[in-house]
Amino acid sequence: MSIRILLADDHHLVRQGLRVLLEEEPNFVLVGEAADATEVVQLADRVRPDVLLLDLMMPGINGLAALRQVVKCAPKTRVIILSMYSNEAYVFEALRDGAAGYVLKGSRADELILAIREVMAGRRYLSPPLTEKIVEVYRQRQSTGGVLLDLYDTLTTREREVIHLVGQGLGNAEIAGKLFISVRTVETHRANLMRKLNLHNHAELIRYALRRGILPAGE
Repeated sequence: MSIRILLADDHHLVRQGLRVLLEEEPNFVLVGEAADATEVVQLADRVRPDVLLLDLMMPGINGLAALRQVVKCAPKTRVIILSMYSNEAYVFEALRDGAAGYVLKGSRADELILAIREVMAGRRYLSPPLTEKIVEVYRQRQSTGGVLLDLYDTLTTREREVIHLVGQGLGNAEIAGKLFISVRTVETHRANLMRKLNLHNHAELIRYALRRGILPAGE
């Protein structure tokens, strides 16, 4: 049985390399490519692929926002996040939002093939470096009675989108444009998330984003 795959990455060379890799597998069929997150949501809704390979950081709405929309419009599509970030903040959020797999971009080609087959079999797949880390975090959470100590978990979906975009260096007007909401609404979300996180100014917000892994160090 053929596995229909949709590929989303904003780098042409990455897509080209992945296309060659996927086309070498006898039962893999590439049904589309997208270069930004908005486009991939539209394509997923139209072609309903079996598997979506989704870059975490793309132009337009971010990859996590695209993931949430794809889960709604194409619920049978198994989404594998492709990312260079191994921070558990990204991994947990991706899994919580409906991803079936999370593969690091530094992984070997055969690992991506394995990930596709695993999610098609109904199982989750995490790149090996992530597995031990995630299991350990789960153990820590179980030892505290399942209580999530990170205030980030109190944020709404929209507040998380805003803090991710702030972490990327966007101002309120730019965030409003990306999320198709008013600047005043962005300001409200921003004020609410800062209150929940006990942050008092922009500098504290950026430091929190770095510490939480929302804004990778060195970017």
